[in-house]
Amino acid sequence: MRKKMISGIKPTAQLTLGNYIGALRPFVLSQEEYDVNVFIANLHCITMPIDPEELETNLKDVLLFYLASGLDPKRSNIFLQSDIPEIAQLGFIMSCLTPMGELNRMTQFKDKKDTGMSLSGGFYTYPTLMTADIVIHQADLVPVGEDQKQHVELARNTAERFNNRFGETFVIPEPVIAKVGSKIMSLQDPTKKMSKSDKEGEKGVVYLKDDLKVARKKIMSAVTDSLGVVKYDVENQPGIANLLTIYAALKNISIKEAEAQFVDVQYGTFKKAVADVVCDELEMLHEGYDKFAQGGFVDDVLRQGADKMRPGAQAMLDKVQKAMGLDWK
Repeated sequence: MRKKMISGIKPTAQLTLGNYIGALRPFVLSQEEYDVNVFIANLHCITMPIDPEELETNLKDVLLFYLASGLDPKRSNIFLQSDIPEIAQLGFIMSCLTPMGELNRMTQFKDKKDTGMSLSGGFYTYPTLMTADIVIHQADLVPVGEDQKQHVELARNTAERFNNRFGETFVIPEPVIAKVGSKIMSLQDPTKKMSKSDKEGEKGVVYLKDDLKVARKKIMSAVTDSLGVVKYDVENQPGIANLLTIYAALKNISIKEAEAQFVDVQYGTFKKAVADVVCDELEMLHEGYDKFAQGGFVDDVLRQGADKMRPGAQAMLDKVQKAMGLDWK
């Protein structure tokens, strides 16, 4: 029996090359080996203020890029988080089983709480909603970036706590982190993750919707160093290491194999090779995006995904509530 994999993307902004390498491509590659279930995390999007029109656009973009990347609705279940209301209900139950001390240690909360920003209760408890996203579907594996591994650990701890207290109920999930590309860095500040909030502005971020000429210029303008050697050295050559990671991930080769291709190669030539592979990938994505946007069946994809996923979620929620004494019927 194939293991079940679950993951999703929270589209609070335009998708980036980092999202594609770290999430979308691994989803697609996993279809050959696992029972892949991928959701659009729209409930997670509202933990911080966001314009409704922007959110709607982002949600549609995620679905279209899922399909353009190669996720096949015939082989994978693609669904909208809020179409499975049992997830939110289980999320509240999980929050009741999670000590505040564990939530206080969540990196995203720690990073935000001292900034003076007004944080919602939903932001504080969204890791328990993420726990529900995982355990309600009895997922064995959860592909995540390095910065999300902590949330899978929380899900594991909470599932184990529930099992110990109420009896064996949940599968204990395992995080899966890609060997290459689990964290893509900014092109302008390669010590920080590629993000829309990049302080250096959009020059450090390649968006999946970028025009090919714009994307190429960003790669060619990426910060490097004066050493003149294409080598994977995160500490001393973070810019080069980041470009090597992008190249290796998109070519499906190891970092060592990527290094071997650029021995004695000047930075300009190296950057051009990286830009070529990035633009080839973006061109493929743009063509797929346009095709599926005109296809008129994206709503059917979500409806079919919800129809497949909801019965199992309902059964799991019923089992949880009976175990806790919430439902005696």
